[in-house]
Amino acid sequence: MFIDEAKIHVKAGRGGDGIICFYNYRGGAAGGNGGNGGDVVMQATANITTLFSFKNQRKFRGKDGQPGGKNKRHGFSGDDIVIHVPVGTIVRDSTTGEMLADLSHSGEEILLARGGEGGRGNASFVTSVRQAPRICERGLHGEKRSIDLELKLLADVGIIGLPNVGKSSLISSISARKAKIASYPFTTVIPNLGVVDVNGINQFVAVDVPGLIEGAHTGKGLGNKFLKHIERTRVLIHIVDIAALEGSDPLDDYMRINYELSAFASELADKPQLVVGNKIDLLDEKRVDEICARFKQQGIDLLPISVATGAKVRDLVKQTYHLLSTVRKRDGIPAVRRRRIYRYQGEEAGIIIRREEESFIVAGEKVEKLVTKLVLDSQDARDYLYERLEKMGVIRKLAGAGYRDGDTLVIGEMEFETRESICDVTT
Repeated sequence: MFIDEAKIHVKAGRGGDGIICFYNYRGGAAGGNGGNGGDVVMQATANITTLFSFKNQRKFRGKDGQPGGKNKRHGFSGDDIVIHVPVGTIVRDSTTGEMLADLSHSGEEILLARGGEGGRGNASFVTSVRQAPRICERGLHGEKRSIDLELKLLADVGIIGLPNVGKSSLISSISARKAKIASYPFTTVIPNLGVVDVNGINQFVAVDVPGLIEGAHTGKGLGNKFLKHIERTRVLIHIVDIAALEGSDPLDDYMRINYELSAFASELADKPQLVVGNKIDLLDEKRVDEICARFKQQGIDLLPISVATGAKVRDLVKQTYHLLSTVRKRDGIPAVRRRRIYRYQGEEAGIIIRREEESFIVAGEKVEKLVTKLVLDSQDARDYLYERLEKMGVIRKLAGAGYRDGDTLVIGEMEFETRESICDVTT
């Protein structure tokens, strides 16, 4: 089954907790740090061609980090989880619609969700004046988000035309791809991708795109569901049925398809085309010449072929490769691209203080992270929190905003009152 769209949910692993521990025989802090949670990474691979695997599995989670141990032993970090997708997958944030990555080459990857930091054990809080602190941190939860995936096939050459003009027959003839073929419209309901050998050395990848009829750009027929798959191609083979057994006009058919391309995306109509007249085996030579002359009057070079008999099919392959090589040279496309790593990172905001009635709300990634991680069940931890708030400028900003003893201070999900009880959690 060919599936080119999917929605998944990812959650990175939680960080392990740090612990409070002391050496029995000499005193001193010995609590180890927790391990980091595992990341969720998405990687493109050439070994997969559809998004079918996401039909049944839509939730992915990184492994949690392990808690710290005695004698300053650090917990193991959680294993990352790597989600493999086909080359050509576009990754978007489901909530914002933002495109996070276009994984267009094998090996490219994006970090979708970062694992939570492990908490520090009390050994990490030792100072010259605090030799045996009763301070430790919780591990943070990993990031989570919903992701939309869209696959746009990667091919050098797109084969287009009305239904039943011989597109699938052509790709079966020039490649090892054996597409479904029959004498009725819409035989092809999924794109067929095939590797075409030119001369035993050079190759190109072609895709047969189904469903192009009048109104395709609005979704008629098999519609714009498949038009997107030729957006990445560099050259188009445009096939028309010059036998016109059903009374259609080959030149009119050509114009109709080009209109659908431009209506869907103007860039499609601007792609270089090789215009091919198929089924010459059903016409005499004079009639073929007349049709070619009609196209020529419109400035169009028509290459007459017969997929059924193989007449001039190899000429088509050679001309296609020549045109493709010209386009590659013009666009300066290197033969080999470096592997790129995509990483999604949000912007970090500063500390914001706002007043709501008798409460002062402190917001900011760093200060909220500080309060979330600290285990505030000892005087050492409460003193440490106040020191950190002073160094971060929060205390100074609160004073400037009019904060007084007795007012309620809210940081993240915690509420505090006055300096003396600043770490007494009320919510």
